[in-house]
Parts: sequence; structure tokens; C-alpha cells
Amino acid sequence: MVTILKRIFASLRYRNFRLFWFGQGISLVGTWMQSIGQAWLILRLTNSPFLLGLIGAAQYTPILVLSVFAGSLVDRFPKRRLIILTQTVMAVLAFILWILTAHGIVTYWHVFVLAAFLGLATSLDVPARQAFLVDLVGRDSLMNAVALNSTTFNVARLIGPAVAGILIAKVGIAMTFLLNGLSFIPVILGLIMIDTDGLPGRARAKNVVEDVKEGLRYIRNNALIFDVVMLMLLVSLFAINFNVVVPVYAKYVFHSNPEIFGFLMSALGVGSLFGAVLVALRSSRSPNAVFLILGGVVLSMFQMVIAFISGRYAAVVILFIIGFGAIIFTALTNTTIQLNTPDELRGRAMSVYSLVFMGVTPIGNLFIGGLADIAGVRISIFIGGLLGTIPALYYLRKFLRPGHAR
Repeated sequence: MVTILKRIFASLRYRNFRLFWFGQGISLVGTWMQSIGQAWLILRLTNSPFLLGLIGAAQYTPILVLSVFAGSLVDRFPKRRLIILTQTVMAVLAFILWILTAHGIVTYWHVFVLAAFLGLATSLDVPARQAFLVDLVGRDSLMNAVALNSTTFNVARLIGPAVAGILIAKVGIAMTFLLNGLSFIPVILGLIMIDTDGLPGRARAKNVVEDVKEGLRYIRNNALIFDVVMLMLLVSLFAINFNVVVPVYAKYVFHSNPEIFGFLMSALGVGSLFGAVLVALRSSRSPNAVFLILGGVVLSMFQMVIAFISGRYAAVVILFIIGFGAIIFTALTNTTIQLNTPDELRGRAMSVYSLVFMGVTPIGNLFIGGLADIAGVRISIFIGGLLGTIPALYYLRKFLRPGHAR
């Protein structure tokens, strides 16, 4: 048992990673609380799945437009300082939303604008944080660090929605935004205490446009990275739309209160947590592309299944399986890209990861939300899962061919 725990938590032997990991853990609980509060606030203000999807579009469009350029900045400047900046901006935005909601003056357009500014900060924050991991633990421990980050993310997804659901029902939505703002304090303090800045791999002489082209050329010419990026793009576009699918499913299929919504999101988090622990246990090996793709198949196919589920307990089981598949897929994609990218290109490579993982979310959110308004919630969820399953099965067949490089 002790040996297993050592394998799971191997990256915590690095002081800098411990500071980063614990701070992120607290902050992510707040982030999930705000996510639940914001989704429920929008449904209360508008009663429209499409307008909820539009908020997702506002938040993630900046990532779609700017993330590849943000990658050039990550490769040019100290990553730690960039992350401190982005985390501070996110805290301020959370406090503004708290004030507006607590005073009863919040409108749909307030949330829309704040979501857009949050997307601007996220477009720089995500590639910087992902590329910073190798500076904290080194290449040999990178897969374990990514897995532990995923573990923290999903423990937060387990705790945050459940607490948010109770707070919304007992105290009000505004409290979720206040606690999120406060949760940024530990991560900012941890970043200040870290003794490495994550300096660029080498001096940059090219302009930003040339930087971006160089990064995209590298990805296009690396067959493995190109394949996993394309699969991530397609699955993210259609199947990883949980911020719209789960609240809409809870409200319109179960006609539920925010506590049930939080419970369903927590089931997704528990499954993801188990998947992250499995990845951490396997972190001494190189990431396996077939295992990666199977994660995409599982999350997409079981999204199709949940479209037909009407019982709460059955939905919890299916969401657990979806979360399990999702974290295997995303964590191994992340690690595969980083381990196959040279240091001087890592920021740009991870900006492309951010683009295909989060940047296409506005398109997916609008697709799922709009289709739910037109054809119904169940049909929209089923079609999203189907459109994720088809490319996942295609790439699974491709990677299972004899002699294919993995």
C-alpha cells in the first residue's frame, strides 16, 4: 500500500510542485463552486439552455481566438509571473460578480461580459500553467504531475459542486462567487513562494506570428501529436460540453433543484478522480495512445447512453463512467503532447492543447444549447455523444493497425 501511494504521489517530493499543487487544489474548489453558481444563475435569469451556452461561448471564445498567440508569450516570458497575473485577474472578476449578485443588480449581460474577461485571462493562464509543470518536476515526473493535477482538479469537481448546491439552496448564489474570489489567495501566495520562474527555453528573436507558425508546423509534422490533437478537437467540440449538458440535464430531465445538480456534477468528479489515480499509477510508463483513445471512446459513448436515462442513481453511475473516460483521455493527451515537444516549443504546443480542449467550447456550447432548444435535451445530448464517438472509433482503429507508431 505504501509503495502504491508513493507511486501515486511521486511528484510531491518536489517542494515547488507541492506549493503549486496545494494552492491549485483550494482555488479549483472555488472555481467549481462559481461554475455551478453561474450556471444556475443564468438558468434562473433566462430559463434558456441556449443563453447558458452563449455564456460558455463568451468565456471560451477568447481562448479560441487568442490561445495560439498566448503560447508565444509563454515561450518568451517567465511563466510564474504570467500565472500570478492571470490568477489575480480571475480573483478580481469573481469579486465583481459577487458584489453584483449580492446587491441584486446582476443581469445576464453582466455575467456575459465578466465571462468574456475571464476567457481572456484563461487564454494565457492555461498554457502557462501546463507548460510550467515541467519546470517544477522535470520531464521524468511530468506524467505523474499531470495526473496529480488532474486528481486535484477532480477532487475539486467532487467537493465544489456539492458545496455550491447546498450554499445556493441555503444561503444564495452570491456566496459561491465570494468564496471563489477568496480561494485564489492560497494559489497566489504559493506561486510567490516558488523559487523557479519557468524561464523561456531560449531567447526569442522571431516575431509573434513567426512563433505561432513555427509551433503549428511542428505539430503538423509530428504524426503522433497531430493525431491526438485532431481527436481532442473533435471530441471536445461535440462530447466534452459538461458545463451545458449537466445543468440542462438536471433541470429539464429531472426538474431538479441546485442540490441535485451539484450531486450530478460531483458524480462526474468522482469518476474523473478514479481515472486520474489510474493515470498516476501508470505514470512510470510512457503514455499509451490506444489507452488515450479508449478514454475518448468511453466518454463519448456513455454520453449517448445518458440521453436515455431517467433514474437519478443510474445517471450517477453513467456520469461516473463519463468522468473516468474523460480524465484518461485529457490527461494522456496533455502528457503525450508535452513529452513529444522540445522545451522551446512547449508553450506554443500547450496553447494548441488549450485551443482544442477549451477553445472550441463556445462552438460546442452553442451547438448543444441550440439543439436542446430546438430538438430537446435528450436528442442534443445523444447527438453530441455520437459525434464524439465516430472520430474516436476511427482513431482507435487507426492506432490498432499492426505496425502503427504509438
